[in-house]
Amino acid sequence: MSKASAAQFPAERRPKKVGWGPLLLSLYVLLFFGFLLMPIMVVVVVSFSSSSFITFPLPGFSLQWYQRIIDYRPFMQSLLVSIEIAVLSGLAGTALGVPAAIWAAREQSWSGELCKNFMLAPISVPAILLGFSLLYMLSAMTLGVSFISLLITHTVVAIPYISRTVLAVYRATPPDFEEAAAVLGATRRRILFDITIPLIKPGIFAGVLFSVLISLDNLPLSFFFGGADSNTLPVIMLSYMQNQFDPSIAAIATVQMLIAIGALAVVNAVYGIEKLTAA
Repeated sequence: MSKASAAQFPAERRPKKVGWGPLLLSLYVLLFFGFLLMPIMVVVVVSFSSSSFITFPLPGFSLQWYQRIIDYRPFMQSLLVSIEIAVLSGLAGTALGVPAAIWAAREQSWSGELCKNFMLAPISVPAILLGFSLLYMLSAMTLGVSFISLLITHTVVAIPYISRTVLAVYRATPPDFEEAAAVLGATRRRILFDITIPLIKPGIFAGVLFSVLISLDNLPLSFFFGGADSNTLPVIMLSYMQNQFDPSIAAIATVQMLIAIGALAVVNAVYGIEKLTAA
């Protein structure tokens, strides 16, 4: 057979055999994610139970425990407090953490390194110890157990998440844009708002999102500062389970999870989740 005819009729390729390695890896990944998601799915399913106590399998399906969330006033009141604290602490953490991260990212001296380590301190210390220390300090400042103390505490925890994500994004951004703007005569304020902030916006969005989700689920710190009108949802859920353990806990936990998923969906629709990790 000539070379031309051989080129027109290439040799038949043998199908590749799939080895055991990829199959075992796929099975491991499925089991791993199943292990992670199964407890969450059980909680969601139990929230629709018709039984007056948590049992599995379900004797029947009902929405009565979601109605219980509305009827039990502490659930709704603490949920609103949790959302308010999460949003306000995210905004306050942005106002304090972003300028500190911008300064520390470009500072090459020992003070810059000290600031970077200091910004990570609130999440490096055990939450119980941090809450106990803040309780003593805020009580000495005559703030005590109040909404303001709760907001300050959650802001302290929000700052590391915001500042560290902003710091990582800003350090990966070359300073050429800011230097070019300065050479062209732009003021520091204009460089900050027209160049720096747009470049680090993914880090700001990611940090605020992390801080809000952490705040909604924070129990150790909220437990120290919860008052009659300032208890967050995790504290109320813990108090409720000490007296009774019906499926309304699963229902309010499902609602809390849906709020977190809704926040991710809104950010994805407005900004795009894939851009939050953009350098």
